[in-house]
Amino acid sequence: MSIAKKLAGLALALAVATAAQAAPVRKDELVIGLTQFPSTLHPNIDAMVAKSYVLGMTRRPLTAYDKDWKLVCLLCVELPTLENGLAKPGRTPEGRQGIAVTYSLHPEARWGDGKALTSHDVEFTWQVGRHPRTGVGNMEFYRSLYKVEIKDDRTFTLHFDKLTFDYNDASDFNLLPAHLESEAFEANPAEYKNRTTFDTKPTHEGLSAGPYLIAKIDPGAQIVLEPNPLWWGAKPHFRRIVLRVIENTAALEANLLSGAIDMIAGELGLTLDQALAFEKRNAGRYRVLYKPGLIYEHVDFNLDNPILADKRVRHALALAADRETIGRQLFGGRQPVAHGNVNPLDWAYSDAVPHYPHDPKRAAALLDEAGWKTLKAGIRHNAKGEPLRLELATTAGNRTRETIQQVLQAQWKQVGIEVRLRNQPARVLFGETVRQRRFEGMTMYAWSSSPESVPRTTLHSAHVPTPENGYAGQNYTGFRNEEVDALIETIEVELDRAKRKALWHRLQEIYATELPSLPLYFRADPFILPLWLEGLEPTGHQYPSTLWVEQWRVR
Repeated sequence: MSIAKKLAGLALALAVATAAQAAPVRKDELVIGLTQFPSTLHPNIDAMVAKSYVLGMTRRPLTAYDKDWKLVCLLCVELPTLENGLAKPGRTPEGRQGIAVTYSLHPEARWGDGKALTSHDVEFTWQVGRHPRTGVGNMEFYRSLYKVEIKDDRTFTLHFDKLTFDYNDASDFNLLPAHLESEAFEANPAEYKNRTTFDTKPTHEGLSAGPYLIAKIDPGAQIVLEPNPLWWGAKPHFRRIVLRVIENTAALEANLLSGAIDMIAGELGLTLDQALAFEKRNAGRYRVLYKPGLIYEHVDFNLDNPILADKRVRHALALAADRETIGRQLFGGRQPVAHGNVNPLDWAYSDAVPHYPHDPKRAAALLDEAGWKTLKAGIRHNAKGEPLRLELATTAGNRTRETIQQVLQAQWKQVGIEVRLRNQPARVLFGETVRQRRFEGMTMYAWSSSPESVPRTTLHSAHVPTPENGYAGQNYTGFRNEEVDALIETIEVELDRAKRKALWHRLQEIYATELPSLPLYFRADPFILPLWLEGLEPTGHQYPSTLWVEQWRVR
């Protein structure tokens, strides 16, 4: 064959390939890779990002914060405010300052099995949340909500026993289908969390009230979603969405490159360092979005552990950890070291709090003060001969967390603290170990919050999970501080922003002083997307991008 013919053939092949790349992608299935499988699909039991991500496609809360960090209606028709008269201050039967907030459900809202979504579901959800043994997470919301007044099938008024600055935020009030859930609840409220339809029949259409239904579940492996024909909003583009769980992040990347998945979820995918390296190796093949957000990576201390109950030990752990170097080497300085639990992106943030720069000598001195003076084979012991030994758990397969875990282990060893690593799949760690406070020493994970999120459920002493309260609440450290309790309660009802900011600053000062958790860094989530996908907009807070999945389209 002549060179001319070879060149012509090559030119033709290149033209065909170029045309194929330029042609529009005609996809009607989207396969998403994520690193965690939810421990439950019940919207009000267990706090887990994986669950929120899935349910964002199948349900809608009454309200949520959008990508602009503005509170908007999703299931309701109009956001109640003092200005439009749908929120009215008043007195409770006991004479306390309260507020009545009136919502109207979308007139076409239905459960996926065709049953109307009504005020009766609102009342039932409230009854489940109010019961002390159901294990519902946000106990304070349901305690404060002392009455549900049904106006008609679609309109209801929530009566709260206090007037808070976020009085119209009902994003945690996730409605339950009474026609499916009432039997299990009424039979035995204490066992309801183990008998809920969300776990016994998770593919039942009646559990959904969003653009998609759960069509199939392979526990621990994948969840298949298909369009909800009764969804009243914009028609979703994809006829099938597959959420494929790949807990090992290296395997997750390999699946993307092989075409087994189309994208990696930003909320539950690669860490920043992995995404930066991935983008460098695969420039132009994918669209990579980096979204800094209200995501707080930290190490929780179990304060019931006698070793960690000593504040000097907690301070020593912070001083022995070189968090600046970890952030610089792993993340190129793109994820700021955290000095407390409030993100610098939040208006309530204060930097006027104690900092813990890397100082092994000061850490060693504090451990001496705490009675851990004797070194044996490099490990500190107390006067009783007991070793200074702790356990650190995190999510198995998360390469960055496991790397940080090993770095911390080595840094703490240098000051005589022996740390043993114990990792579990996310559904086990969050579904059992953390929720029931079974971790013996420390556990590393992240909290994702909304703008100006009051940390009642994570810091208030009334929210320590126990068998008696059905393991409700998220104060997993067991932190108890009377001033913090009082500050939380005052912040919630202070309507003056300037006064509230001063209260926030004091709360952050106490947190950084008492150190119930070791702050690590504030996360930026990388979204690894195919070039042909448009409409996905990261939010940067706890309400996931999937709440607007009907806007996702092929470019």
